[in-house]
Amino acid sequence: MFYILKIKGTKIIPDFIQIRDEKMTLRAYFRVSQKERGLKKNNLEKHAKEIIEIIEIIPFGKIHKFIPKK
Repeated sequence: MFYILKIKGTKIIPDFIQIRDEKMTLRAYFRVSQKERGLKKNNLEKHAKEIIEIIEIIPFGKIHKFIPKK
């Protein structure tokens, strides 16, 4: 289980994604514009398709609980 947070940036800081585990420990942190690369770099590529679909639909400032399909 993961929590996906989509955070709106500012003029200087880009929009970014945080993925945290069930204990809210940071597992991945990357720019929205580099989601494929960020997932691969953080060893989450096996869930990449599902996570990218969620990233596309969730609004900024919200936390989404993600339970991977097996």
